[in-house]
Amino acid sequence: MTLKSKVQELIDKALEEHTSIFIIDFTVSADNKITLTIDGDEGVTLQDCINFSRAIEHNLDREEQDFSLEVASAGATAPLKLLRQYHKNIGRKLKVVTLDQEKYEATLDNVIDNQIVLKWKAREPKPVGKGKVTVEKEAVIPFENIKEANVIISF
Repeated sequence: MTLKSKVQELIDKALEEHTSIFIIDFTVSADNKITLTIDGDEGVTLQDCINFSRAIEHNLDREEQDFSLEVASAGATAPLKLLRQYHKNIGRKLKVVTLDQEKYEATLDNVIDNQIVLKWKAREPKPVGKGKVTVEKEAVIPFENIKEANVIISF
C-alpha cells in the first residue's frame, strides 16, 4: 500500500468522526511531505487541525517511512474550490471571475443545485428624466463556469 493511499484511509476514518469537516486539498509529494487543507461547515478550529494531524501521524510508522505532515485550514483569503464552501458563505460578499472573464463583486444570495446566485445594487440612469436610480441586480452562475471566487473581507 502506498503512503498516499494509507493516509487517504486515515483521513476518511477521521472524516467519519468529524462530519462537519471536509477536505479542500490533499497531496503527498515525492519526498513524502503530506499536506492537508481542511475546511468546515462551521469553520475550522485549531483543535480540528490537531485532530486530523494526530489521526494521521499516530497511525503511521516513521521507522517504516519517513514523512513530514502539515494540516491547515483553508484560510479567509483562499479561493473557494468546493460547492460545500459556497453553502457556508451565503450572505457574504464575494469576488467572482467566470471562465469568460466576467467579474462580479456581489453578495452570495443562494446556492441552488450546481449554481450560485449573486445579488448586488447598481446605480443606473432613470428610464425617464435625468438622474440615476438604484436597482437590484442578480446573476446566476453555474459552478463549472467559475474560474475563481474569493470571499471579500471587510473591516
